[in-house]
Amino acid sequence: MTPSITPGASRGRRLLLTASAGALGVGLFLVGALGLTPRESPGGSDPNAAPVGAPAGLREAGSSADALATDIAGLQQHLREKPGDAPALGTLGLDYVQQAKATVDPTYYPKAEAVLTRSLQIEATENFTAMAGMAALEAARHNFAAALDWSQKAIAINPDNATLYGILADAYTQLGRYPESFDAVQHMVDLRPGTPSLTRASYAWELRGDTAAATEDMQRALNDAATPADRAFTRYHLAQLALDQGDAKSALTQSNAGLAAAPVSADLLEGRAKAEAALGHTDAAVVDFTSAVAKVPQPSYVLELGELLQSLGRTKDAEQQYRVFRGEEKLLTDNGVALDSDATLFEADHGNPDQAVTLAEQGLRTRPFLDMHDAYAWALHAAGRDAEALEQSRQATALGMRNALFHYHQGMIEKSLGHRDAARTELQQALSINEHFSPLAAPLMHAALTELGAP
Repeated sequence: MTPSITPGASRGRRLLLTASAGALGVGLFLVGALGLTPRESPGGSDPNAAPVGAPAGLREAGSSADALATDIAGLQQHLREKPGDAPALGTLGLDYVQQAKATVDPTYYPKAEAVLTRSLQIEATENFTAMAGMAALEAARHNFAAALDWSQKAIAINPDNATLYGILADAYTQLGRYPESFDAVQHMVDLRPGTPSLTRASYAWELRGDTAAATEDMQRALNDAATPADRAFTRYHLAQLALDQGDAKSALTQSNAGLAAAPVSADLLEGRAKAEAALGHTDAAVVDFTSAVAKVPQPSYVLELGELLQSLGRTKDAEQQYRVFRGEEKLLTDNGVALDSDATLFEADHGNPDQAVTLAEQGLRTRPFLDMHDAYAWALHAAGRDAEALEQSRQATALGMRNALFHYHQGMIEKSLGHRDAARTELQQALSINEHFSPLAAPLMHAALTELGAP
């Protein structure tokens, strides 16, 4: 029976989404699943088959940067011999986008745009591979309206390709068009139940606050995972689901299981570090965070390490990480990536509140997603504009997602407005979800609850 994401039907779950703080990201979809020709792959009628000549195992979203580099080198050599091969150019563009994400090197994005544009110049009508590549590129740069447009164009050519509906769902999600994103995920699951579709279905449930269904679908995605990369990916998100609900022990177990299969995974090291910090094993957490950042200087990882160090009184070390964070953000903007929630929250907590508001307003124009509304709310609060902040915060919690940070922010905003009962309710909700959601904010939450007379 085909898995469903419809509430009350199959409890299958987890979507695959973005980009900065805690979403799954455009990256998990299989590049090779797009095929290289419209509607049918060169070898037969399966629209989800890998392209002929694609090295086995190099098309998973979780593929290592080394494996992708090998694949890229092979495509570059092929294109030196056949420079007019539009499908190969499209595939190379997709690989460049994925390599940018795997290495956190946004200089691959201009390269991706150049080869994808060239591919579309050679074949503009039926070239859904390059169209999907443009959708992935625009999503990676947080230009989700353009990502939506490109994914719709690709689907118009190949409406039976499940992978394309994953890209479509990601764009709808980040644009805050949740019913349409859930429909796209359902269609992806119906077409091709498996790890990519089940991870997206999982996230769809998580957004609506059904963490049990989210975990079940992610477990099903793990059971279906055919490669070490996909198994590591699903283990990481199972750890995140557990940690986000206050179960640090399960998160640690999942992270360790993932690292057994993928010992060099920066994602899993970061996940284990958060679990260790929540359990009070701060020395081990610093070691794992430092290792993760050394492997992949993801801005969110750098910021997490900095805040952990600050919570431990290691102010100079924390400031060094914050300088690295600013450098990484500049590198992203220099290569066309629009900054949003991470940069906004950093400025609100550690920098200039007015700059945080400006960043949030820019971010909302391209990515009106839940965590962008939350970041905007916190920026407005930091700037002393609490009435406006409360409206934004309520938009962040409107779907029912169980997110301790969202409820903490809303509780502190209510407290600043003098709404003591509402503040207690929101802060106690944050406490019940995950009392270790932040090494810096959690102590402030406890202090606020004490001040409000909460037990």
